[in-house]
Amino acid sequence: MKQNLPKTIKWGIIGLGKIADKFAKDLSTVSNATLYGVASRNQLKADVFAKKFGANIAFDSYESLAKNPNIDAIYIATPHSFHKEHSILCLENKKAVLCEKPLAMNLQEVEDMINVAKKNNVLLMEALWTYFLPHYQHVLKIIEENSFGKIQKLEADFGFKPKMDMSSRLLKKSLGGGSLLDIGIYPIFAALTSLGIPNTINATATFFDNGADSSVDMTFNYDDDIKAHLKSTFLEETKTEAIFSFDKGTIKINSRFHEPTSVTTSQEGQEETKHFNYKTIGYSFEIEHFNNLLREEKTESDIMTFEISRKLMKLLDAVRHEISPT
Repeated sequence: MKQNLPKTIKWGIIGLGKIADKFAKDLSTVSNATLYGVASRNQLKADVFAKKFGANIAFDSYESLAKNPNIDAIYIATPHSFHKEHSILCLENKKAVLCEKPLAMNLQEVEDMINVAKKNNVLLMEALWTYFLPHYQHVLKIIEENSFGKIQKLEADFGFKPKMDMSSRLLKKSLGGGSLLDIGIYPIFAALTSLGIPNTINATATFFDNGADSSVDMTFNYDDDIKAHLKSTFLEETKTEAIFSFDKGTIKINSRFHEPTSVTTSQEGQEETKHFNYKTIGYSFEIEHFNNLLREEKTESDIMTFEISRKLMKLLDAVRHEISPT
């Protein structure tokens, strides 16, 4: 890890799609951080992105960005199937890596990435931004304090209808496309962080002609008949809420639960909705956390730990095994 990091963290971005655009917008709101370089396989695309967000340098190769000595941290926003390759490229060049979710395509790839990060003593974190949002941390605190009693049930969904372009990242199976990896990870994450690892999983799915899943319905089964009913779909718009039912009330993370939103609690006939006055898209919270880890020369987040990433991928792997047609 680079010693005596400057106060301002200089960022690079690999992969310049829609998520990178949102990330760059929020990065501009974070103090003591700047977008130094961006990289695309297409120089024109890199130039346009750099001009839009005021980056110092636009590269036409990921390798050039990874090797640039001025960059401290790199955000990986390429398709899921390239996360391992591009993260390892950066880690081997001693660059801290914030890699978009899911961290990789399967558990073995996650382990490979963690091993490379440890070997190089460099910070690696999965960019599951929901974990750092104040409304989600608020809900986790209520659960931990047990003020609503024991969780009996979780219901969480995420569904929308994308443009049916089967060559797009969202729908192309070879790129990790399909509803499960792209958006199903959020309901699964809600179950993992509130209820832990289930005893058993029941799951069914529908598929596009190319083999990518179009929708997945999941039930996670826990002790004492506690269940999490989870859904991801590209076939319909859903409420995209997370509803926690307890002995003494309910907590609903309102639509869309994985991004900045409000929380409604119901207890003893009293309902209250708490707003969190978000002023950014929401990526700023994970950026600030990551920047602080870098300044403190940490190589692992104490929130989005390696173990959380491992467990999340294990659950994704388990669901894929359950819905596999073969």
